[in-house]
Amino acid sequence: MLKKAIAIWFAAMLAISGCLPALPGSMASAASRSTTPSGIPISGLEAFVDQYVDAYIGKSTVGAAIVVVKDHKVVLSKGYGYADVQNKVPISPENTVFEWGSISKLAVWTAVMQLAENNQLDLQADIRTYLPDHFLSKLKYDEPITMLNLMNHNAGFEEYMFDMAYQSPGEVRPLEEGLQLAEPAQVRRPGETVAYSNYGTSLAGYIVERITGQKFHEYVDEHIFSKLSMQQSTAHPTLENRPDLIAVKAQGYLHAGPSSFTPASWNYMSMYPNGGNNGTAADMAKFALAFMPPAGDQSPLFAQPATISEMLSTSYAADADMPGIAHGFWEYAGAHKGVGHGGNTIAFSSNLQLVPEEQFAVVILTNQSAESSIVHGLMKELLGQRSYAQSVEEMPDPQELEGSYVTARRPYKGFMNVYAYLTLLKVVPLESKEIRVSLAGMSADYKQVKPYLYEKVRGDSSLDVFMQLHFKVTDHAVDNITAYTTEYLPLPKSKSTPVLAGYAALAAVSVLYFAVAPIVMLIQSLLFRNKNRLKSREQAFFGHIVRGLTLVGTGLIANNLILALRMLSNYERAYSEIIVHIIMNDIFAVLAVLLAGLLFMYRYKKHPNVTLKEAAFAWLSVILLAVLMALLVIWQFYR
Repeated sequence: MLKKAIAIWFAAMLAISGCLPALPGSMASAASRSTTPSGIPISGLEAFVDQYVDAYIGKSTVGAAIVVVKDHKVVLSKGYGYADVQNKVPISPENTVFEWGSISKLAVWTAVMQLAENNQLDLQADIRTYLPDHFLSKLKYDEPITMLNLMNHNAGFEEYMFDMAYQSPGEVRPLEEGLQLAEPAQVRRPGETVAYSNYGTSLAGYIVERITGQKFHEYVDEHIFSKLSMQQSTAHPTLENRPDLIAVKAQGYLHAGPSSFTPASWNYMSMYPNGGNNGTAADMAKFALAFMPPAGDQSPLFAQPATISEMLSTSYAADADMPGIAHGFWEYAGAHKGVGHGGNTIAFSSNLQLVPEEQFAVVILTNQSAESSIVHGLMKELLGQRSYAQSVEEMPDPQELEGSYVTARRPYKGFMNVYAYLTLLKVVPLESKEIRVSLAGMSADYKQVKPYLYEKVRGDSSLDVFMQLHFKVTDHAVDNITAYTTEYLPLPKSKSTPVLAGYAALAAVSVLYFAVAPIVMLIQSLLFRNKNRLKSREQAFFGHIVRGLTLVGTGLIANNLILALRMLSNYERAYSEIIVHIIMNDIFAVLAVLLAGLLFMYRYKKHPNVTLKEAAFAWLSVILLAVLMALLVIWQFYR
């Protein structure tokens, strides 16, 4: 059950996207222009999508709106399933409003490029130029963070898990306050490591506010949505300005089992630029079309055609053949060059991909958390996969890649850092010169198509987001693995595999002891009730201390187990919701120290009435309680 919960948590943390450089233009034949990039004839597209979606809708997916654009016009716009299961409200691409999740980030980067085009913003300038003095209080390095660092998700911020999203509009704060409340620590130098950052995107949205003097959602509505006649969409964090959209917004769901879906809450964000947009699939298609204007026509979003060309060009890539980042868009490894973005909220999943050289785009919006069969699977069917030329280079031995790796996109401060070590990416070489990658209960096999570049060939569809993996190797040791939205890094020495195994063993022994000991004490007290009455005052006092220590250990375990289950059931929480657990850890720690002190004082007086069995039980409780508290300190459960 815990393993499944962790896997669901991991899937929800993944935004949805990816891509690679284009095939040579000469390979795009006239025939391909009447098909999807994968080769499906446009004339048979609706039948293909109907058949594909039918395998999932109502079974593992509650509903979806799908819009496909080809040659500057919509060639498919169709809803599947229900926007509201209980009331049997069907999904409509034109009318049903969805949460866009992280696709909202593209509005941020569009606004940034508009300001750069107007010379109001320099992509290479230190962002502190545009911020209030000392706004960023947790910077570790002197090197400037630029807007390009924010676009490329390599500003060096850790992942901060709290106060990003709420389940009630009343909890939403102004953007500036939300950024200050949830500021993450800078843990890496700017430009050093790619680690997807919601905070960085929201910070860019705040800079747009600072430069323009408009609230970010007002800027987006005026300079993006209105220009594209996206009348069924808004960037407002609570939709309070659009009650008409609230009336037609889909109910979000969690997949509870075969053909079973549980309603879930809507998403509300203080740092809304990174994922707070709401709108229809038809409107999102208009947004996609704005980046692919007909030859000779001007995009409504930009004054110069060169701005679109710059925005869709690669701004960062680990390798020439590895999907990179295009000024906030994520590249997709399809049959032709694609760029796009995906998103997840607590109850919605989405994917938008553009293939400009084919004048092709796909919008997929679902009202279900962590949906992948359609969001990823259908996108893969429509966009195809890149064919790699047979490499003449000698392929390195995959044996040197074996190991466990931790995501760079993780909390470094506070107890949430433990979750990253519960979802390690594990690489195992296979006899066929392939590798098997396991992550959060999922696994897939990859083949080497170029030295240190691997492509997924089979396995769990949820790992389709990791279609390519690039290994950076120095002296036969892996420096990092580049995957979609983040890098994976070798385990630090303090948390190597043997060390983690040792921690796990100590934790298991401590948890088992403090789970069983109170039951044993209760049984003993009932069985030996009369005998206990004959104990001396000193023996009774000693027994009370030992029972107190044991119950403190049990309390610590129960408190942190509840904390873990609360975070796994809903990771989008305010820090104020869980601070009680941190305070309880402090209280239990104080009680443990006081009781241990009393025990030492008692033993110092060398009372002769305590049996060897009682003394052993007492010291075992002390030792295991100390081990448990040390583990909580190491994993920062007191922060």
